[in-house]
Amino acid sequence: MTTIEARLESVPEMGYDALSNVPRGEICLRGNTLFFGYHKREDLTKEVMVDGWFHTGDIGEWQSNRAMKIIDRKKNLFKLSQGEYIAVENIENKYLQCPLIASIWVYGNNFESFLVAVVVPERKAIEDWAKEHNLTDDFKSLCNNLKARKHILDELNNTGQKHQLRGFELLKAIHLEPNPFDIEKDLITPTFKLKRPQLLKYYKDHIDQLYKEAKGEMV
Repeated sequence: MTTIEARLESVPEMGYDALSNVPRGEICLRGNTLFFGYHKREDLTKEVMVDGWFHTGDIGEWQSNRAMKIIDRKKNLFKLSQGEYIAVENIENKYLQCPLIASIWVYGNNFESFLVAVVVPERKAIEDWAKEHNLTDDFKSLCNNLKARKHILDELNNTGQKHQLRGFELLKAIHLEPNPFDIEKDLITPTFKLKRPQLLKYYKDHIDQLYKEAKGEMV
């Protein structure tokens, strides 16, 4: 007899708690009739298959009659306008190998064909770079410096290429944020996971500007 097990996993960055009075969280499935992974995409498979459980990306809510109701969609896997799927956490983890940055939030949506990001630089690294280039700006001013932005963008994309990111996974523009993403601003969870909806709300003006700048540069 075929059996499919289902459970909910909390998604604190989106405000869903699988242990609350009304359990809500990402729907995870396990069973021998489920798919084994994405064809020739081990990176995507690792994103969704964890300890034998398939993380569907759907947010579910257990009903009083034990039925499952889908109420939302987890936003860590999205599609660009030309149809390419983006496993954003996987991409962010590769960019974090760049020694010039402390944190990064990569953003894209299905109306745009490329990615942008908000980046918190490593303070000492960017200040050392500034000294080498005879710049006397303080850290906050360096984050607004066009040369500093271009330098970090180039290094991020070099890091991405070294880690075999594809062309559409590279960044077209970045905003440098001098302040860390923090809990007080509701931008991360207590376990330091990014709260993506809150980040978009907080940085929306910067994101809009990045897309305008990048499109202008590509004309």
